[in-house]
Amino acid sequence: MKIHPLLALVLTAAPLLAQTPEQILKRFPNADVDKDGRLSEQELRAVQERMNQGRGAQGAPKSVPTVAAAPYGPHERNVLDFWKAETTAPAPVLVFIHGGGFTGGSKDGVGGATIEQCLKLGISFASINYRYSTQAIYPAPMMDGARAIQFLRSKAREWNIDPTRIGVFGSSAGAGITMWIGFHDDLKKPDSADPIERESTRLLCIGTQGGQSTYDPLVIKEWIGGRAWEHPALLRLFGAGTVADIEKPELRKLATDSAALTHLSTDDPPIHMTYSEPDGPLPADAKPGQGIHHPIFGHKLKERMDALGIQCIYQHTKDAPPKPGQSMIDFFRDHLKPERK
Repeated sequence: MKIHPLLALVLTAAPLLAQTPEQILKRFPNADVDKDGRLSEQELRAVQERMNQGRGAQGAPKSVPTVAAAPYGPHERNVLDFWKAETTAPAPVLVFIHGGGFTGGSKDGVGGATIEQCLKLGISFASINYRYSTQAIYPAPMMDGARAIQFLRSKAREWNIDPTRIGVFGSSAGAGITMWIGFHDDLKKPDSADPIERESTRLLCIGTQGGQSTYDPLVIKEWIGGRAWEHPALLRLFGAGTVADIEKPELRKLATDSAALTHLSTDDPPIHMTYSEPDGPLPADAKPGQGIHHPIFGHKLKERMDALGIQCIYQHTKDAPPKPGQSMIDFFRDHLKPERK
């Protein structure tokens, strides 16, 4: 069965957060460079980077960006690639935000076939990097994603972009950033001396794979059970040393604010969500972090969005339609290119 290029990206771009270090080591034994029987953070990141490089080569060869590594902020990871659609009228833009547990991954992880599909539809494409949590804790990764959107809008005339039609999609950490930007109140600063900050951060539509609608470990513990809430990426995101640190008032504030659900309101954009983990209770012997992409994140979000009357499409890979990926493709096309309905 042929899988649509965009779904191929979404399904294969799920980062290593979905697996425990032991499972990753079993799958990639050569990743244990120092042969000490375990994977260090550096070794895990190296595996993630190699996987991203492989994904980028999937399907059609990746075309050369119209603009490569454009700096949208002051940090070395504040860069994005942009592919310009050949259109006369200003084109919409679909932006990809990579996953990697906020400690790995790259803008290079996007597949060439996905880019080409968008360009053929008359949709320009962008893929961004953002600061890792090891470089700057929350809300830095989210704020970087938001600034990238503002930067693209600031380039509307130069890059032939329609600033009213910007969509974003991502997997895992990238999905979390996507939802946070999409549901957050507009972060523009009309009186700022920085012209980029004067641009809007609002989105027209968003898509996610394995997305976490909250990063609050205590809420994750309540929703999912097991030890998903003990994933080390969650501690690093907030600069916490131990699980017990999450109880501290200052970290409780960060954890609550990091949840996309915290910012959801009636004027927020529609979403298309895809999940692939088993939709049921975790096993009794679940390892720390197991279940971090659990479908319950999507169920909780859909329940809230349905109540607010916002379009929310939930899809599990086991229930994929006859043409896998067509639902998500139609979703982006219909919202970014409504005249093609």
